[in-house]
Amino acid sequence: MSGEEGWYTDPFARHQARWMSAGTPTKLVRDGDVESSDEPPDGPFLRTPERIEGDPPSDGSDLLRADDAEGEPEFDPAKALRAVRDVLDQAPLDRGLF
Repeated sequence: MSGEEGWYTDPFARHQARWMSAGTPTKLVRDGDVESSDEPPDGPFLRTPERIEGDPPSDGSDLLRADDAEGEPEFDPAKALRAVRDVLDQAPLDRGLF
């Protein structure tokens, strides 16, 4: 396996699936819907890993960038100021806010 990335049947037969990165087993494992970690043991594979279908795209198309503002509402200072004033108007004066 060279360059393979994704969920594969666990070649060590310890879990249902093991994440492969660059063709190498990682410590990320999955049993049903539960993900956990288990260091890959030293030694040979007990079975040939088979790709598990339904993996997310590995090209990053399912990821969002932190600097991608598409679809994000633009910050409105007037709305923010109104929100702060609303909170302060509702705050009791005896709570030490002023």
